[in-house]
Formats: sequence, structure tokens, C-alpha cells
Amino acid sequence: MRIESIQTGQPRTLGRADAEDPMERTWTSAIAKEPVEGRLWTGHEGLSGDSQVNRKVHGGPERALLLYCAAHYPRWRAEWGSKDLGPGGFGENLTVSGLDETTVCVGDMFQVGDLRLEVSGPREPCLNLVRRHRRPELIDRVVATGRSGWYVRVLNEGWLEKGLPITLLDRPYPQWPIARAATVKRERTSRPEEAALLASCPALLADWRARLAGTPTR
Repeated sequence: MRIESIQTGQPRTLGRADAEDPMERTWTSAIAKEPVEGRLWTGHEGLSGDSQVNRKVHGGPERALLLYCAAHYPRWRAEWGSKDLGPGGFGENLTVSGLDETTVCVGDMFQVGDLRLEVSGPREPCLNLVRRHRRPELIDRVVATGRSGWYVRVLNEGWLEKGLPITLLDRPYPQWPIARAATVKRERTSRPEEAALLASCPALLADWRARLAGTPTR
């Protein structure tokens, strides 16, 4: 398990205000992350030099870093017939090997160099991912394949660089792999008992716990 690539991005405005297709109209996002070399300082709110536009669903201490499985990219390239798609293509900060949505659990504690990271929950694919790749079916495809990525909190700040090993320190909630948590949240009305159990997981994203418990969020 290790970091294969590190990405950061700043807000960009794309599209045309006069476009007939709503998907082609002007939109602003920092989803276009680009690989960077060398060491980057990583604080409680993420990587130095990185940014997010919609802070309600991206960034902040609960979603300080987005991680994505490197092994997903050959699958996407095969499906799309594309040779160019690679690290950062799904807006992630860290592209990692040896981990995916079936093997990472909510609450997992990882050591990466001086950093200690805590998994906070699945990433929900958004419209900007569709816009970036111009694939209307992409959200449904991410859900169907489970290739979503996951968020972590930064508990101990420090330096990150490509190639650092990732060490699992603790797994307090082995019953909540990222893949299962995403499914239960999505199907919470038909799986109320599981939804209640997931809502009681203290490591889960706070806004997810509130929604699963039926509590309105701001």
C-alpha cells in the first residue's frame, strides 16, 4: 500500500454561458487536479496549494483529502477506449495502490509518513465529474462499479510525497467497508436498520450521520 501520485487543483471556469446544452454551460470547479512532484505540506484541511469551490460537499476537516484507487484507471480506460485518463482524473488528491472501496472501512486509521489519517466516508459522485468527462452516464456507472473513492481526515499534520508507504494502524469498524456504507446510505429508506447502525458510527461524516438519522442539515 502506497501513494502513487499526489494532485492539487485551483478553481477553473469552463463552458460557455450561451451554450444550448446545460452540460456545456459555464461552471466553476477545482475538480481538475493535476499531479505535483516533491513534498507537500498537508494540514487539517488538506494539501497546500489545493482548493475546493463547493465547501459544503468538498474539503474541510471532514473531507480533507480524497483518495482513489490507482487500479481503477486501467478499468476506466478500457471502458472508455481512452489512453489519457490517469491520476487526478476523478478529482482525487491521492492516487493509491493496494486499497479500494471494498478493503477500506469507515474509521480506518492509516499512517503515511508523519501523517495520521482517519477514513471519514465514501465520496459521492457529483455533476462536475460528469461535466469534466462529458459522460452523462458517469454517476450511474460510478455507483454501479463502486469506484467512488473515499475521504479522510488529517489527524496529524505533516509532509506528503509520492511513494510513501501507507500503514493500517487500526480498524475499529470492520463492518463498514466504504462500498457497504455507500450502498446503505443510498438505499437507506429500504434498509432502515442498517441505516440506523451506520448513523451510529462516530467516525462517519457528520452530515451523513445526520441524514441517515433523519436530521436536517444546514
